[in-house]
Amino acid sequence: MSADTGMPVDQSGAGEGFRSGFVAFVGRPNVGKSTLTNALVGEKVAITSSKPQTTRRAIRGIVTRPGSQIVLVDTPGVHRPRTLLGERLNDLVRETLAEVDVVGFCLPADQRIGPGDRHIAEDLAELRSGRRGPKVVAVVTKSDLVARDVLAEHLMAVDQLLDVDEIVPISAVTGEQVEHLLDVITALLPEGPAMYPDDQLTEESRDDRIAELIREAALEGVRDELPHSIAVVVDEVVETDPEGDPFKEVAPGEGRLVVRASLFVERDSQKGIIIGKGGSRLREVGATARAEINQLLGRRVHLDLRVKIAKDWQRDPKQLGRLGF
Repeated sequence: MSADTGMPVDQSGAGEGFRSGFVAFVGRPNVGKSTLTNALVGEKVAITSSKPQTTRRAIRGIVTRPGSQIVLVDTPGVHRPRTLLGERLNDLVRETLAEVDVVGFCLPADQRIGPGDRHIAEDLAELRSGRRGPKVVAVVTKSDLVARDVLAEHLMAVDQLLDVDEIVPISAVTGEQVEHLLDVITALLPEGPAMYPDDQLTEESRDDRIAELIREAALEGVRDELPHSIAVVVDEVVETDPEGDPFKEVAPGEGRLVVRASLFVERDSQKGIIIGKGGSRLREVGATARAEINQLLGRRVHLDLRVKIAKDWQRDPKQLGRLGF
């Protein structure tokens, strides 16, 4: 797998002995992969939610340390697909795992190993049987939620599930063992130059990150069946005259920054849920998302949201393409 930016970037200190490579986190939905990615990067590059299957793209975070650069790939949760979107997300995971140097198999400490975990373990065992199978680290997430004796029992169960290179219990929330996990991953990477500038934390575009922050805000507080039906597209980000003159040219950073975005759902009833009575729910989504976007862009923005219907978009190849899947 090569960076979209092209050839590796020549970096000072990225000489002999420097290690670099791609690391994918895989696991069932809602096992803490996105939270872990953000903790390792040290900044929010992947949205998180209590709703399963929040992640829809292989979002990359970049961790550059003295002597190494780790490109983290936070994959969607592996699940039994019920739509074309679900099938494409699972395919994305399989394609990603076949190309990375290290796989972090995430298994939450507060849940017993189940059929979904065993299915992933079987896929990883098959990958490792090939000529160039990835290294595998079992990452036992959410270690802060269980007692030590329960954690020890879970670690033994993980050890019996799959032959892995390392097992590391961590808590992304408290930061426990996060640095140790980075050390373990680094030791498993091949020698090679850095692929990104050392100050770059993600290769996600500005508009993609804004769209994800809006979707994250929309996910909270809605019924279980609705999250999978929400997609967000940023229509434009424009600098406008603060006095409202549409014809006046404004220098970058001196005007009013307006973000216009569309939230797509599949049915009229879902549109009503997102908007809420008198627009109350949509205002909440806008306020929450705007605060995150302000922080991302380092300035205040005006957020203009529209809710639209794209009937059964999760099952329609053409609409999936238009929405970026």
